Amino acid sequence: MKKFNFRKVLDGLTASSPVGSSGGGSGSGAGGGSVHPGGTAGAAGTPREEIQETLTSDYFQICKTVRHGFPYLPTALAFDPVQKILAIGTRTGAIRILGRPGVDCYCQHESGAAVLQLQFLINEGALVSACADDALHLWNLRQKRPAVLHSLKFNRERITYCHLPFQSKWLYVGTERGNTHIVNIESFILSGYVIMWNKAIELSTKTHPGPVVHLSDSPRDEGKLLIGYENGTIVFWDLRSKRADLRAYYDEAIHSVAWHHEGKQFMCSHSDGSLTLWNLKSPNRPFQTTIPHGKVQRDGKKPESCKPILKVEYKTCKNSEPFVIFSGGLSYDKPCRRPSLTIMHGKAITVLEMDHPIVDFLTLCETPYPNEFQEPYAVVVLLEKDLIVVDLTQSNFPIFENPYPIDIHESPVTCTEYFADCPPDLIPVLYSVGAKHKKQGYSNKEWPISGGAWNLGAQTYPEIIITGHADGSVKFWDASAITLQMLYKLKTSKVFEKQKVGEGKATAEIVEEDPFAIQMMYWCPESRIFCVAGVSAYVIVYKFSKHEVNTEIASLEVRLQCEVEDIITPEPETNPPFPDASSQLPSLKSLSGSTNTVACEGTMKDSIPCLSVKARPVRMPPGYQADLVIQLVWVDGEPPQQITSLAVNSAYGLVAFGNCSGLAVVDFMQKTVLLSMGTLDLYGSSDPYQRQPRSPRKSRQFAAGLTELSDSPVSLELERCKSPTSDHVNGHCTSPTSQSCSSGKRLSSADVSRANRRGPGRPPFRKAQSAACMEISLPVTTEENRENSFSRSRSSSVSSIDRDSKEAITALYFMESFARKNDSAVSSCLWVGTGLGMVIILSLNLPASDDLRQSEPVVVSPSGTVLTLKGAVLTFACLDCMGTLTHRPYEVWRDPHSADDGDKTRKRKLVMHSPSSSQDMGDHQFAVICSEKQAKVFSLPSQTCLYVHNITETSFLLRADVVTLCNSVCLACFCANGHIMTLSLPSLRPLLDINYLPVTDMRIARTFCFTNEGQALYLSSPTEIQRLTYSQEMCDNLQDMLGDLFTPVETPEAQNRGFLKGLFGGSGQAFDREELFGEATAGKASRSLAQHIPGSGGIEGVRGAAGGVIGDLTRARIALDERGQKLGELDERTASMMASAEAFSKHAHEVMLKYKDKKWYQF
Repeated sequence: MKKFNFRKVLDGLTASSPVGSSGGGSGSGAGGGSVHPGGTAGAAGTPREEIQETLTSDYFQICKTVRHGFPYLPTALAFDPVQKILAIGTRTGAIRILGRPGVDCYCQHESGAAVLQLQFLINEGALVSACADDALHLWNLRQKRPAVLHSLKFNRERITYCHLPFQSKWLYVGTERGNTHIVNIESFILSGYVIMWNKAIELSTKTHPGPVVHLSDSPRDEGKLLIGYENGTIVFWDLRSKRADLRAYYDEAIHSVAWHHEGKQFMCSHSDGSLTLWNLKSPNRPFQTTIPHGKVQRDGKKPESCKPILKVEYKTCKNSEPFVIFSGGLSYDKPCRRPSLTIMHGKAITVLEMDHPIVDFLTLCETPYPNEFQEPYAVVVLLEKDLIVVDLTQSNFPIFENPYPIDIHESPVTCTEYFADCPPDLIPVLYSVGAKHKKQGYSNKEWPISGGAWNLGAQTYPEIIITGHADGSVKFWDASAITLQMLYKLKTSKVFEKQKVGEGKATAEIVEEDPFAIQMMYWCPESRIFCVAGVSAYVIVYKFSKHEVNTEIASLEVRLQCEVEDIITPEPETNPPFPDASSQLPSLKSLSGSTNTVACEGTMKDSIPCLSVKARPVRMPPGYQADLVIQLVWVDGEPPQQITSLAVNSAYGLVAFGNCSGLAVVDFMQKTVLLSMGTLDLYGSSDPYQRQPRSPRKSRQFAAGLTELSDSPVSLELERCKSPTSDHVNGHCTSPTSQSCSSGKRLSSADVSRANRRGPGRPPFRKAQSAACMEISLPVTTEENRENSFSRSRSSSVSSIDRDSKEAITALYFMESFARKNDSAVSSCLWVGTGLGMVIILSLNLPASDDLRQSEPVVVSPSGTVLTLKGAVLTFACLDCMGTLTHRPYEVWRDPHSADDGDKTRKRKLVMHSPSSSQDMGDHQFAVICSEKQAKVFSLPSQTCLYVHNITETSFLLRADVVTLCNSVCLACFCANGHIMTLSLPSLRPLLDINYLPVTDMRIARTFCFTNEGQALYLSSPTEIQRLTYSQEMCDNLQDMLGDLFTPVETPEAQNRGFLKGLFGGSGQAFDREELFGEATAGKASRSLAQHIPGSGGIEGVRGAAGGVIGDLTRARIALDERGQKLGELDERTASMMASAEAFSKHAHEVMLKYKDKKWYQF
């Protein structure tokens, strides 16, 4: 074994190191160690040459890649009928642009103002957005990451409506004051042409008409503009003569207007649920008024008023009746009816009820020209939480099957896991079992939003995202090549009996709302073992099978408590689950399933699980099938605490989980409980803080303390936490008024004084106590807050353990490791990390042969090894002597219900050491342990701390993962102050530290996770997953992987209008907007009215957004375009000069012929 030379080891004394510095033992002489800048001497017991760390800071860069899911809080909708792409605006200022599957782009307005309206420049690769801060923005969609080309900020008027005619560069903008302004799209400058509200209405009108709610040009004549005002006034404005051609008035407020394609009629929707149809020849009153959902009165009176019709569209067909489609307008006498979309086609009226309120809808038509038969074929309906597309070509109006992953939020996401570079056979296998549950009844036509282009890109490794949900469902997603597609859905609630209303107390529920919510997940892709922990204190182990099976669900009940105390009898000790647990045991016998160790009579609830497992045989379809359900039970009237850590190992056949009370280890092969004990008892005699024997009086006091805790209203509030979406990060309580997870009692003055009793000159073990119990808003300012919001630390100067706070199990890890000092070979171990920074190693004594595994008991025993860190332990990993990440042992998957597996004696195929074989493991290994405050690397079996890095002093880590990148390994950390950091392994050199994302929401803290190949994700909103990369290579290649929003498509030609229509159909073709709205005719607009702001979407935007070869190509293409444009202009000038030269030559020749024969005196 390599010898490690240390002058001193600073293990445990790193609190004095500067924040973010690396500390530890000093180097072993020249060349033997490394000095980390800005910190204490870097530790190195191993010669630097032994492990060559290949990762440097050049390998890392933070960059958002793609956002999946439904746009959160949508407000606006637009569609380009030629490019066939859809845009959705949101209340948070975001825009999502969707095309064919794989084409999904996210943009964000810098202001964050809500998007009011979106307008495509049809087939131009551009989009106009109008926002609630009265700004217009022009987005360039001809690059993979759209950017703003121009902005125009209105200063004195509020924008209410915009309209951009097809193939026009002049945008009409209506305002709250009732005025209409005109903006040049190319320069984004206001025209001097303004339609003032007082000019539009009649002089005799005494009231203001209200804001502009509609603008559209006549399909018959582009020189006529229809203006709709909120109070029911409609003005048909002649743009050339600058006067109103006609005015119409209706006594109900207008919500929307729609033209007939011939331009002779238009339809309005009103606030009383009525539709009015107007003819331009007789504008005095509508020639048809209907209230589609109003009850017809018997005495012939006007039908009853209904709810407002918020939008109407009037679309014509060549070979059938026109479609009238509208939202709203339902009768008031049915208040419980769901939001509806009504389709009127001829005399048929179809009402489509929606699950969520309708935000907006658009009818998709065959032609982009407003003066042709529209031929509608689909309706896109944007709901508050969904997007549906209705097929209009079939009489029953089926919906299209949505190819986008917009149902992530079907039930609120409570946790996520991300696996990159997983076994390639998993995705097709999961898809095959998930495809059988597909819904029927969808339209058989292709998804109509099919624009853009997308290719697979260079990234080819498989990726899977797993989301756990509040209703107990788990979804597996194919996330390869920055796309997202659902593979398989598992409903974990099916193993439990359905809860009947009013039975909550009888079944001892601890969560009133969402009792099946998923709190933690653990997946082994190689063995396909899947495990979930639910909010109601249960664990379910699933095995994967391709065959349907009908079987009973095995279940176990586990009694887990901090310590079993007897209030009546004076004995100082009662028998814990382990006999003689206070002394170190060489071996521990299996409890072989004896779950209810103690049952106190006379208590309200004891040994009762929170939920009832189905006792009858259950049909389990192919996919994940429940193998074992483990439930924690009530103990002496105390509800079980929620699970804070979970690990499963297929090779060992064991599942381990812990909470604030202690640790349980279960053999899921033999279906027995191996271990169920309080955290304090796990230490045995190896507890670094030795406890004195307790007197019976102290024992009684402790029991009384538990009673006090159970009666505490704060405790009750924590224990009845309604949903995991509230206050828990990785199982740690973050409420500022709480102690640890189980304790809801506030600190009294006596408690504070007792906590402050420490030996003279001895600092507390942890300077800042469990940061996982801090509020997210940092820093904590007052000492009183600090006492109230941190859990109490264990101090070596306190003679007996302070029992007011229990020590939660926060991390578990099965691995082949050296359990004790001076072990000569690795053995099966369970590493246990606690909320107070303790690491306890338990030895697992498994049967020697696979034949005995089902019959011989597994023995779990404390090894006596206890390591310490500062802060709650978050993660473990193991490196071999060459610094390569050692994979956890696993069993190669085999189908538990395969037809050829008649005999159950078929041997399991185990992989114990990966990637190295057992011979190549070497005589030592590195254990990587990361807590919420610091990271340490230990050499095993010597248990020497080689490296330590204080990650943060003022904040705490929310997530830490050991990941592989570029055939090397590093530690990736996400801090509550928003920093993303990576550290090299094993030397813990800082490689990346970027302030990326402040944790403004517990959702981010709960769902952030890292994975291999430099990828990570989190839930950016309740409905969206944001993926990001911290790999420089992926940042460079990102442009190749993103889809193209704009593809060159020919604009369809307009239909021939015919001679008579051209003669009598109006003079729209001759209308010249440039002449009318240009500066030469209309003059300049007032500078104080609006301010032009240049954007970064031109060549500068390309420089910033594009990277790698694609960026160079884009820049080259733009340069070529500019050069081509200049060459074209040069060509035109040359041609003009040639033409003028020819004319001059011709005239000169004529003059020469005229005067050729004349003498000089004849001139």
